[in-house]
Amino acid sequence: MDVDIAYSINGVPIRLTEERWEHIVRNKPYMRPYCGDVLKAIEKPTCVLGGYAGAVVGVLSLGRWNYLHVVYREVSRDDGFIVTAFLSRKVNRRVIIWPKKS
Repeated sequence: MDVDIAYSINGVPIRLTEERWEHIVRNKPYMRPYCGDVLKAIEKPTCVLGGYAGAVVGVLSLGRWNYLHVVYREVSRDDGFIVTAFLSRKVNRRVIIWPKKS
C-alpha cells in the first residue's frame, strides 16, 4: 500500500510506501513530523546529490543549518521508491548533480 507518490525532478513517480515510512520513523523517530517534507524534497528539492548504487538524494533546506536528505531510486521512467530519509546539518556540495553548475 502506498502512502503517497512524489514526482522527481526527472518526472519519475517516486513511491513512499507504508513499509518504508514505518522503517524510517522506527529507526529515526524524530522524522515522524516530516512526512510532507520528505515528499517535497523529491518534488522541489534545494539540490540533488549523487548517491550510491544508483540512488540519488533529494535535499531540502529546512533553515540555515538543517537539511532533510531523502535517498531514493529511479528504477525506470515510470517507477521509483524512497529508500530512507534523515536530517543533517551539512550538504556534501561536491556531489551535487542538480542544479548543474554553469
